Amino acid sequence: MVFIQSYCESNASISHTWVDDGIAPCFFFTLVPTTLLAMCFFLGALHCVFYQKFGTAMEPKFVPRTRLYGFQQLVSVLLLVQFASGAVWRAASGGELPGYVVLYGCFSALSWACAIGLLRVERRRVLVMDRTRGHSAVLLLFWAVAFAAENLAFVSWYSPHWWWSLENNQQQVLFALWLMRYIGTGLLFFIGLKAPGLPRKPYMLLINEDERDVENSGQSLLGSAEENQSTWTGFRQKVRLLIPYIWPQGNLPLQLLVLFCLGLVGVERAINVFVPIYYKNIVNELTDGSSWHTLATTVSVYVLLKFLQGGGAGASGFISNVRTFLWIKVQQYTDRVVQVRLFAHLHSLSLRWHLSRKTGDVLRSIDRGTSSINSLLSYIVFSIFPTIADIVISIIYFITNFNAWFGLIVFVCMALYLSLTIIITEWRTKYRRQMNEQDNKAKSKAVDSLLNFETVKYYNAENYEVGRFEDAILKYQVAEWKTNASLAFLNQTQNIIIGSGLLAGSLLCAYFVTEGKFQVGDYVLFGTYIIQLYTPLNWFGTYYRAIQRSFIDMESMFKIFEEQEEVKDEVNAGNLLYQQGKVEFENVYFSYTSGKEILQDVSFTVLPGQTVALVGPSGSGKSTIIRLLFRFYDVQGGCIRIDGQDISKVKQTSLRSHIGVVPQDTVLFNDTIQNNIRYGRISASDTEVEEAAIAADIHDKILNFPDGYDTQVGERGLKLSGGEKQRVAIARTILKAPQLILLDEATSALDTQTERNIQASLTKVCANRTTVVVAHRLSTIIGSDQILVISNGRIAERGRHEELLLKGGLYADMWMKQQQAHDSDSSSDTESKDRKSEKLQPPSTSSGHHHGH
Repeated sequence: MVFIQSYCESNASISHTWVDDGIAPCFFFTLVPTTLLAMCFFLGALHCVFYQKFGTAMEPKFVPRTRLYGFQQLVSVLLLVQFASGAVWRAASGGELPGYVVLYGCFSALSWACAIGLLRVERRRVLVMDRTRGHSAVLLLFWAVAFAAENLAFVSWYSPHWWWSLENNQQQVLFALWLMRYIGTGLLFFIGLKAPGLPRKPYMLLINEDERDVENSGQSLLGSAEENQSTWTGFRQKVRLLIPYIWPQGNLPLQLLVLFCLGLVGVERAINVFVPIYYKNIVNELTDGSSWHTLATTVSVYVLLKFLQGGGAGASGFISNVRTFLWIKVQQYTDRVVQVRLFAHLHSLSLRWHLSRKTGDVLRSIDRGTSSINSLLSYIVFSIFPTIADIVISIIYFITNFNAWFGLIVFVCMALYLSLTIIITEWRTKYRRQMNEQDNKAKSKAVDSLLNFETVKYYNAENYEVGRFEDAILKYQVAEWKTNASLAFLNQTQNIIIGSGLLAGSLLCAYFVTEGKFQVGDYVLFGTYIIQLYTPLNWFGTYYRAIQRSFIDMESMFKIFEEQEEVKDEVNAGNLLYQQGKVEFENVYFSYTSGKEILQDVSFTVLPGQTVALVGPSGSGKSTIIRLLFRFYDVQGGCIRIDGQDISKVKQTSLRSHIGVVPQDTVLFNDTIQNNIRYGRISASDTEVEEAAIAADIHDKILNFPDGYDTQVGERGLKLSGGEKQRVAIARTILKAPQLILLDEATSALDTQTERNIQASLTKVCANRTTVVVAHRLSTIIGSDQILVISNGRIAERGRHEELLLKGGLYADMWMKQQQAHDSDSSSDTESKDRKSEKLQPPSTSSGHHHGH
C-alpha cells in the first residue's frame, strides 16, 4: 500500500537545495515542473489570446505536409505519457511516495499537454501581420528550458540521491525515464528550430505570391523572399552535388591520403587533451618537490606534445603542417574536377541560354563557386568537426575529472556561443547575398563596357560608363558596410560569452583550490584547457561564416549546374548514318518564345548534291532554319530528316561532324590565324591549313602580315576586318571538309571582287555536296538548284531563278529593287569619277574669253 507521508523524503526539506554533492531531488523536481507549468499556462494563455484575436485560420494549401511534424507531435505525446506513467509506476512499486513525485508527474503532464495544444494552435492559425518564420518564442522557450532542465541532472553526477549508480531496479527505471526525457526534449528543441509543420515563409508573403501568381511571372516577390532564406535551404541537394568532389572516386592513392589526413585530425584531438594534463603535472611536480629525473621527463613530453600541437590551437603545429601539405593533392583534385565539370556543363547548355547569359556574372560565379568548394571542405573537415569534438571531449573530461559544475559551465557557454553565432550569422546572410549581387552587377557592367569599347568611343560615352560603374561600386559598398557592421556586432557578442564563461570557471576553480579540494596544478589545467578550447572556438564563428559564405558563393554556381540542357540526346540515340545527303523539312513549326511562331508549316527537300538558297526579308526565319538543321534547337512540330533519319533521334556530335557552317557573324578566338583556321580540324597539318587558306582566298593576305600565319587576331578577331574574318571562317569550314554545308550569308561582309573570288571557291567546295545557303545578295544564288522565298515564317515561293522571275512575285520584286540599287551605285560611282577627272583638267580658253566679254 502506498503512503504519502510527507512532501519530501525523510530527513529532507524543500529548503535544502544542495545535498551530498548534488541538487536535492525534492527541490529540483518541484522547481522544474512548476516553472514549466507557469511558463506554459501564463505565456501560453497570452499566446492563444493573441492568435485568436489577431490571427486568422491558415488555408490548408499553405500548410506543409511533412512527416517530421507528425514525429514532433508523437514525441510530445510520448513525453506526456512518460511523466504520467512515471508517477503511476512510483505509486505502484510500493514503499514511500514523496509528495513532490506526484506534483512532478501531474504538473509536467499538464505543461506538456499545454505545449501540444500550442503546437496545434500554431499549425491552424497564424498572425497575419507576423513577418517571421517558424515557431513562436513561447514554444521555443518551453522546449529550451525543458531540455536545459534535463541537462542539469549532470550536476548531480556524484550524488547518491540520484540514479547514476544504477544499483537497483528503481534507479535503472528512473535512469531509463530520464534518458527518454533527455532525448525527447533535445529532439523537440532542435526540430523546433526547423519548424517542419509551419510554412517556410511569412504568411502574408505566401498570400501575396498566390494572388499575384509569382510562379508564372517569375518576378520580384520570389526574389525578395529568397534574400532572407537560410543558406542551409536545400542543404541535402548541395551536399549531393558536393559528394563527387569530396571523395576522389577511382583514385586509390588519393582516397588513402584522405583517410590518413582524417587520422591526423584524430591524433590532434588526443594531443589537445594531453597538453594541459602534462602542464598540470609540471606545476604539481614543481610544488611537490619531485626528483629532477621525473620533472625532466614530464617537461620533455610536454614540449614534444606542444611541438606536435603547435601554437595553442594546433594552427601551426607539426601534425597540422604535415596534414596541410598532404591535403594539397586532394585540394587540387577537387579544384580540377569542379572546374572541368562546370566548363563541360556550360558547353552542354543550349544556344538560347548562352545568348541570354551575362558573361561577367557567369565568370564571377565560376570563380567564387570553385574556390568556395575547397574552402568549404577544408573548414568542415579540419575546423568545424574537430572543434565540436574538442567541446564534447572537454565536457566529458571536466565532468569526470573535476566537477559536474565545470562541465555545466562549459556546456552552457558552448551552447550559447554556437547558438548565437548561428542565429546572428543567419541574420547576416541577406547582407552577404546583397553584397554578392552588387559585386556581380559592378563586374558585369565593367565587362560589358570593355567588350563594347568601340561603341563607347563612337558615342563619347566614357563619362557615362565610368559614372555607371561608380554607382555600382557605391551600392556594393553600402551592402559591404552592413556586412562588416553586423560582423562587428557578432564578434562582440562572442567575446562577452567567452569572457563570462572564463570568469565563472576560473572563480569556481580558484575557490576549490583555496578550500583544499583542488591542487594548484588543477587551476593551471583548467585555465590552460579552457583557453586552448576557446581559441579554436573563437574561430568557430569565422569557420561558420566561411562555410555560410561558401554556400552563398556556390548558389550561383549551383544554379548553373541546375540549368537543364534544352537539346538532349535520347537514351538510345545512335550515330547519323550519312549516305547521300538528302535533307527533308516536313511540316516544321518553331518559336523562340511562346505565342510568336518563327516558322509555320515549313516543308522542303534538298536532294543529294543540290544547293538550296533561302531568301527573304530580315526576321523571316532564314537563319532559324540553319540553326534547326544544326540542331541548336529542337523543332516544336514536324520533323527534320537527313537521309531518312530524324535528326532528333541521333547523337548531336555525330550530326554536327557531317555539317560545316559559315555563320553570318564570325567570332574568332584570341589566338593566331593559323590556329583559328586549324580549329576546323584540330589534327590538320600546316600544309593543309595553308591549302584551306588558299581556297578561301586569304593566303596572300596572311603572308603580307608581319607575323604571317602567327599573327594574333585579338579578342573576338577585332584586329581583322570583317571580310578577313569571314574568309578565315570559310577556310576553317573548307578544312573541316564536311558533307553538308550551311552558308549563313557567308559573303555579306566582302567587297564585290573578293565576293566573286569566294563564290568561285565555294562553288568548288560545295560541288557534289548538299548545300543550304542563306543569301541577301540575290546575285550570289542565281545558279542554285532551288530558291525558297521565306516570308513571315512560311515558304511563299519556290523554284529556280528564271522561274521565280517569270512569276513576278516577291522574288521578282526583290530582284528588281537590288538591280535598281546596283545601277544607282554604279552610276554614282561613274559620276564621282567624272567629277574627279574634271577637277584634274586645266582651265579651257573659252572660260577666259567669257571672262573678258
